[in-house]
Amino acid sequence: MPELPEVETTRRGLLPHLLGSRLLEQRWNRADLRWPIPLELHTLTGRHIVSVERRAKYLLIKTEAGSALWHLGMSGSLRMFAPEHPWKPHDHVGWKLDSGLWLRFNDPRRFGCYLFQAPGEQHPLLAKLGPEPLDDAFSAAYLRRKALGKTVAVKQFLMDQATVVGVGNIYAAESLFLAGIRPQKPAGTVSSAAWTRLTDAVKKTIAFAITRGGTTLRDFLNPEGEPGYFAQELWVYGRAGQPCKRCASTILALQAARQTNYCPRCQR
Repeated sequence: MPELPEVETTRRGLLPHLLGSRLLEQRWNRADLRWPIPLELHTLTGRHIVSVERRAKYLLIKTEAGSALWHLGMSGSLRMFAPEHPWKPHDHVGWKLDSGLWLRFNDPRRFGCYLFQAPGEQHPLLAKLGPEPLDDAFSAAYLRRKALGKTVAVKQFLMDQATVVGVGNIYAAESLFLAGIRPQKPAGTVSSAAWTRLTDAVKKTIAFAITRGGTTLRDFLNPEGEPGYFAQELWVYGRAGQPCKRCASTILALQAARQTNYCPRCQR
């Protein structure tokens, strides 16, 4: 699944094509994705795009008439195409811009969404999200307060979007390794010093992954049609049974809803 760095890479790639452009036409090849596509989105046609923003893993393309709220789901992508480029079977939504280019949303599994946010309002999907990992509000003190008395595993706690947004399976595993914390450790027992290490690790991991264009995922391509390259620097994710790059111990795997890898020597 595309995570925050992949979505931010998409935002940055689309920004120069969309900002200030006028949406001339929409093409919907189906009436629903994960949820029905709201008819209010037709009000965006004819409007100029005033900003291209990201909140968690959602993209918000804003006009004065409201915003399009996009989520890439499990396998979606938003990319720019020349008008003569043939449409593919899973190109579900298209925007024709005054530049002549088309923005197309491709989503084979249809777990993504294309929704409407009215001017001055906040969509319910965004209402209960935690802070962004690169914002100042995401701090060791904040995590310590949030985790007080919690017995949930620290990795699960970190992946909760009400705790912090956009830290999915890959980046949680990598951050916990850099902080030296075992993923199954109860969140309420993590020390103040460890929260400081973890906060720094999350910020470092997310920021670096953005510079690398996200992680190489089977279904993810950036707006230029290229994969991310962060996978080349992974410490533990996807490396169960392989030697730790730091201490040579064998990377172990915890079997849960999602496999969690960690180093038994480097993480305590």
